[in-house]
Amino acid sequence: MKSLGIISLFILSAVFCLPVSGQTQQRIESFPLSQVRLTDSPFRHAQQADICYLLGLDADRLAAPYLKGGGLTPKAENYPNWENTGLDGHIGGHYLSALAYMYASTGDARIKERLDYMLAELKRAQDASGDGYLCGTPGGEAIWKEIQAGNIRAQAFSLNDHWVPLYNIHKTYAGLRDAYLMAGSETAKEMLVKLTDWMISITDKLTDAQMQDMLRSEHGGLNEVFADVADITGDKRYLQLAHRFSHQLVLQPLLNGEDKLTGMHANTQIPKVIGFKRIADLEDNRTWSNAADYFWHNVVDHRTISIGGNSVDEHFHPTDNFERMLRSEQGVETCNTYNMLRLTAMLYATSGNAAYMDYYERALYNHILASQNPVQGGLVYFTPMRSGHYRVYSQPQTSFWCCVGSGMENHARYGEMIYGHQQGELYVNLFIPSTLDWKQRHVIIEQRNDFPNEAGTTLVVAEGEEQTFAIHFRLPAWSGQWSVTINDKPITPPVQKGYIVLNRTWKAGDTIKLSLPMTLKAVGLPDGSPNYSFTYGPIVLAANMGKENQDGLFADDSRGGHIAHGPRLPLTEAPTLVGAADSLLAYLQPVADKPLTYTLTHLYPTRYKQLTLEPFYRLYECRYSLYFPLVTPEELNRHEQELARSEAQRMALDAVTTDKVTCGEQQPESDHFMESEHSMIGTDDETGEHWRAARGWFSYRMKTDNRANTLYIRCQSSPRNDARVLVNGRVIGTLTAESTTVELPLPAESRQGEIVVRIEKESANMTPRCYEVRLIKR
Repeated sequence: MKSLGIISLFILSAVFCLPVSGQTQQRIESFPLSQVRLTDSPFRHAQQADICYLLGLDADRLAAPYLKGGGLTPKAENYPNWENTGLDGHIGGHYLSALAYMYASTGDARIKERLDYMLAELKRAQDASGDGYLCGTPGGEAIWKEIQAGNIRAQAFSLNDHWVPLYNIHKTYAGLRDAYLMAGSETAKEMLVKLTDWMISITDKLTDAQMQDMLRSEHGGLNEVFADVADITGDKRYLQLAHRFSHQLVLQPLLNGEDKLTGMHANTQIPKVIGFKRIADLEDNRTWSNAADYFWHNVVDHRTISIGGNSVDEHFHPTDNFERMLRSEQGVETCNTYNMLRLTAMLYATSGNAAYMDYYERALYNHILASQNPVQGGLVYFTPMRSGHYRVYSQPQTSFWCCVGSGMENHARYGEMIYGHQQGELYVNLFIPSTLDWKQRHVIIEQRNDFPNEAGTTLVVAEGEEQTFAIHFRLPAWSGQWSVTINDKPITPPVQKGYIVLNRTWKAGDTIKLSLPMTLKAVGLPDGSPNYSFTYGPIVLAANMGKENQDGLFADDSRGGHIAHGPRLPLTEAPTLVGAADSLLAYLQPVADKPLTYTLTHLYPTRYKQLTLEPFYRLYECRYSLYFPLVTPEELNRHEQELARSEAQRMALDAVTTDKVTCGEQQPESDHFMESEHSMIGTDDETGEHWRAARGWFSYRMKTDNRANTLYIRCQSSPRNDARVLVNGRVIGTLTAESTTVELPLPAESRQGEIVVRIEKESANMTPRCYEVRLIKR
């Protein structure tokens, strides 16, 4: 969402008054972003870097897919990367949202001018379409005609043979909504309603079964945005549309408190749940709200690592096995945390439970803030937990991933959850330096601190008439023995529902100082395995492991440029703690005159005499270690041998690989232009690995790099399945009932450039389940 941030999430229903069943629970409302301004801190630095990134983009290139979709000639060509390979236009929607939030957060006239120009260009495209349609998906008109006629061909990451057009158009809906709610654009509101009416015309003759079939394809949070349109207009037709776009396959297990998430593409599901919660709030539907809460607790309590992120290779991994998380270079995805924060804000608004804000703070500092390069403003897709690996940063003219879109929004929204209010009382949730212009009370509040270097914060009533109200300070779960002074006089206020409550008559100049001592903790993974990260208060600490061999540190325009493909530090050489779990904190010693900096000892291999740990959000353009495995001295030899054996096999295969597809996973398959007929994907029950199989065929476009001479396929043996393997239309071998790994020589004419690898059923009803396809040099 934009949490429907400020206005839409917390104020929208009160302002626009959709006539649904009563809102029985008093919300904690966030302040409009226009009333909150960041002051000097890492967050303000990130905000300013994001302004530069936004203004560095060419609006004409972002608008080009929309103009083409409206039958107009664009003023410039599409940007490259995902913007001209099938997901054309998705960044344009994110761009509207980011500009709207940034304008609300800063009042920067340059941002408003850019937003107005972008809206004007998109309006030209919508007007040209004549029916309210607005989207950049290539061939969009033909897709929607097929769908309107009931011809629906849906797979997880495609719809009618195109790359997730519903997901794509959701970004346009969300951008228009935010331009209206955050920046007050009546033009955007008009365009939003027209586009929603168009969707009704496309889907109104589809049966519920056809709708649910279509929703198998990734579709973002369309149910949420249609509920928003209902709230904006007061028209229940749009709420009905929101219900029709609610995916029952995901909703029903959540309603029953069942965990069916393992193996699912993570960021496909989170926006759906945001929509469930949005509908629930409009209808006062406790069961749907409880389903969203169940999802949140499942993900946060059982699937989330210390920095607040979740998933590996974009998918939910088993709750009892985080091994892939620690091995993969495709760790937690920024989009997931972006959406989890939006869901968190919604759940907090209707519950007032401070525990939601504990998670929000942790994810904001350690994942979202860390996902931006503080020098060139680049944005991160994957944050690997593999020890000694690194992140890749986007560049404004080459990189247009989903996490670039949500990333541009992230750093425009830091002000939205710092403060809240309920029945005339103030809530201080985050300790981010800022000013609050509380217009309803004609009071200006300033929050000053050097948090987290300083273990506490100061709140000053800077301006305003003398008046009585309560100020609630969140008491974080990480805090030690706290204390409060008002005008330098110690007081002992009550604690209510996780908040320190100060209720008195306030006047200009009153100063509150809140001390929140922090402590070190060793935090294990949710699966209970002996792997630990270290935190100080809400801040996760990590080790800088150097800058060597960060291949592709700044992404090019290739489809896989967001992945850190450089050499991986062998896990046998990764820093490992040797000792006992109850002694870990004794291995840390503070570094003098360096806040939040510690030395870590008791490490193996012996070349790591000690490592220096510091806040993860301060590290950039470097390799790092964040989780450290723990072994006893007795276990060390066996641990080394097991790691060495598995790593040697993996590293040897990686060393001769020129290209690789992990079957059944969205991004690797999208990056290799997967096509198929009657194919399906799934997850192995034992290993959690993804696979693809087909009753027809599936294919990938792969690159030999002029080195590969062999096609390598790893699959599941099955007495009932077999397949032909084709390269550029020529059969080069088969997958038999006994196959688990197959190596097939490439024809000489197929050893240069790009080839198409196709796997199709032979005599059996289905191909084997295929886990990965590689091109290798033998």
